[in-house]
Amino acid sequence: MAEITAALVKELREITGAGMMDCKKALIEVDGDLESAIDWLRKKGLAAAAKKAGRVAAEGLVGVASSGCAAAVVEINAETDFIAKNLQFQSLVCQAAEIAAKSNHTIESLANAPFKGESATLQEEITRLIAVIGENMNLRRLHRLEVSQGIVATYIHSAAAPGLGRIGVLVALESSAKEHDKLNDLGKKLAMHIAAAAPQALSIADVDASALERERNILSDQARASGRPEEIIAKMVEGRIRKYYEEVVLLEQTYVIDGQTKITEVIDQLAKELGQPITLKGFVRYALGEGIEKEQTDFAAEVQAQAKIAM
Repeated sequence: MAEITAALVKELREITGAGMMDCKKALIEVDGDLESAIDWLRKKGLAAAAKKAGRVAAEGLVGVASSGCAAAVVEINAETDFIAKNLQFQSLVCQAAEIAAKSNHTIESLANAPFKGESATLQEEITRLIAVIGENMNLRRLHRLEVSQGIVATYIHSAAAPGLGRIGVLVALESSAKEHDKLNDLGKKLAMHIAAAAPQALSIADVDASALERERNILSDQARASGRPEEIIAKMVEGRIRKYYEEVVLLEQTYVIDGQTKITEVIDQLAKELGQPITLKGFVRYALGEGIEKEQTDFAAEVQAQAKIAM
């Protein structure tokens, strides 16, 4: 049997909000597997929906930039939050986003792209700044959206400087409407919604099949615990799946700006006003550090180690 450590119990508690003893019991039941323990707690009604994004922490900046009917978002990480105020680092992220917006790039091709400044390429500038600032840095990821006609709106939440911050969003609206100012206004408002609501998919068809199956299994087990007939359970599950879609699918979500209109209706309203169809082709939401496990340090242990060295 896997060892159930205090750190693992604490991590499960932080993810789910369940009690320490319940977390320990869940881990014992599933032989220490964290994801299975989350499901076990949810099936027992002892945990809220698993939202692991809050556990993730890494520093640096997210940058956005536009170029014609395209825009890009780039994330470059560093070790401390002080880096976000460094003008050289800000310039690095700005230029990286601008380069990414102009043409399709992979991480490798972006790293090797020409850089305006003291270095020949973006990667060489990163290497130079590592030596100058004294922090490790990493060109982590990028995404570019483009439409044949229309706009790709950009938005930065918690901005450290224009186009730079902790959350970056792109929204691609394809339309032949000439009123680009109104399209851009809608795009920015949708981007603000996305920053706040953090949808996982554009449409129901885009929902990850494994995530949906997992959710359905959890909801089925919860419904069966009520002791109701299977035909009633099936209806209960489908109702809760519809609610799940409203939580994770952008086009099914309620617009946070007015709190009552569905996103699809918001887009349709402007399309009628402009007399041209508007299609939400895609969106991207980057939150700084998501998906990176930040190293956990024991401050007391560090102090003790330093004291022993000094003796």
